[in-house]
Amino acid sequence: MQLIDVATASAEVGASSSRLAKIARIAEVLAAAAEHGDARQVAVVVSWLSGDLPQRQIGVGWAALRSLPPPAPQPTLTVSGVDAAFTEIGAVAGKGSQARRAGLVADLFAAATELEQTFLRRLLGGELRQGALAGVMADAVAKAAGAPAATIRRAAMLAGDLPGVAAAALTGGAAALSAFTLRVGQPVGPMLAQTSTGVADALERLGGDAVFEAKLDGARVQIHRSGNEVAIYTRSLDDVTVRLPEVVEATLALPVTDLIADGEAIALRADGRPHRFQVTASRFGRGGGRGRNDRGPDIAAARAAQPLSVFFFDLLHLDGADLLDEPTSERLSSLDAIVPPEQRVDRLLTGDVEAAQRFLETTLAAGHEGVMTKSPTASYEAGRRGAGWLKVKPVHTLDLVVLAVEWGSGRRTGKLSNIHLGARDPATGGFVMLGKTFKGMTDAMLDWQTARFLELADGPTDGWVVKLRPEQVVEIAFDGVQTSSRYPGGMALRFARVLRYRDDKSPAEADTIDTVRAFYDRE
Repeated sequence: MQLIDVATASAEVGASSSRLAKIARIAEVLAAAAEHGDARQVAVVVSWLSGDLPQRQIGVGWAALRSLPPPAPQPTLTVSGVDAAFTEIGAVAGKGSQARRAGLVADLFAAATELEQTFLRRLLGGELRQGALAGVMADAVAKAAGAPAATIRRAAMLAGDLPGVAAAALTGGAAALSAFTLRVGQPVGPMLAQTSTGVADALERLGGDAVFEAKLDGARVQIHRSGNEVAIYTRSLDDVTVRLPEVVEATLALPVTDLIADGEAIALRADGRPHRFQVTASRFGRGGGRGRNDRGPDIAAARAAQPLSVFFFDLLHLDGADLLDEPTSERLSSLDAIVPPEQRVDRLLTGDVEAAQRFLETTLAAGHEGVMTKSPTASYEAGRRGAGWLKVKPVHTLDLVVLAVEWGSGRRTGKLSNIHLGARDPATGGFVMLGKTFKGMTDAMLDWQTARFLELADGPTDGWVVKLRPEQVVEIAFDGVQTSSRYPGGMALRFARVLRYRDDKSPAEADTIDTVRAFYDRE
């Protein structure tokens, strides 16, 4: 299969606003990819159209894609050839690796047409936004395979690997799909939560009593135990077992033989309050696979310098019994029977708004993110953002100045989309960049800001990034402030999203870098 077929489909999917049209177009490409029974090719195409690489990280980001060779006049690249090139690029290591990697990237892009270059650049830069979300992709796989969508979703849920499920469905049929079952040692896509505006809203949406749990600002982990063997996976299903010996020890201390549990690993201070998230994240490192980049003495030193605590909050399997389809109340009852109270998240069952609000305030005062609200009757919808789980977190806002903007891709092609955010620096009279975001923008907002930012352009507008005169103030919601070596202020906003543009404020009224730093220090 040629790369141009995938790149063309990606552009068409991104340009369509119809979910059904997206599903049909993706299904067409997947059917073509499966014509010769090439399971790897199907998995690769699903990964790419989902905006991911099967190789995960290959050491190529936007910085390496700023200067590219002219495009090729005719398409010659194949899916398998590009996949192999990505693997080769990711394997480059040692002295002179940066130059060798850059050469391989240049060779790949020199063989790509203009459309293929655009697709590859956005794929490698993590900017392939075309609306091929997990739900759309699962439905497209089902359509291409002629299988029920629910069957595909269930298999993907249990496998934690939609590309692998797609490959099985399109090349092996129903028999191959039946092999996807819950197994200890096989990571499962975690259940995710929808957002609620507050505890009253959460109780109303869940329709009665609800389980409120402290939402810790740690790293979510999925823990598997089979006898004396323990495996630990991140939210993205990376194996980090070797890096978390404390979690292994805590799991082996439980009075069970086999289990699959949901938990949170977190670095706590001596007073029990959490360290900022990046302290916890530093224990996970990069790569994180069992035996990859892991050296015993380094891990021991890291543990001595900053130990981790683990808190269990759900149970998917216990000693031969699958609990996925059991209600929350039953799963928690099983969890409480095997996990000591000090290793469980704080929890409250109530239908009273005032009691729930007090629980939220106590949790926030302890330094945590907020609360999770769960229906006592909800099953565990692995791999999905289920309606039975709602998260309640305080929303922080800043008025910042737009310093630059990037041309959009997919359905945002032709629109100025991703904005660069800056806080005012009273000491210099300038602005300090704190990150970028494209989240929260409506179609009307995209139309407005494209016209507005072209007026504010401070230089050429035909490049990927358009620099602006710092005149437009925007109100940004965010979850926190984290350390960042990428930006000159040493900080970046976490999960920034646009609320509204503030035409009533001048840049001189924007929030200062000192305000951001004070928030960072409070965290």
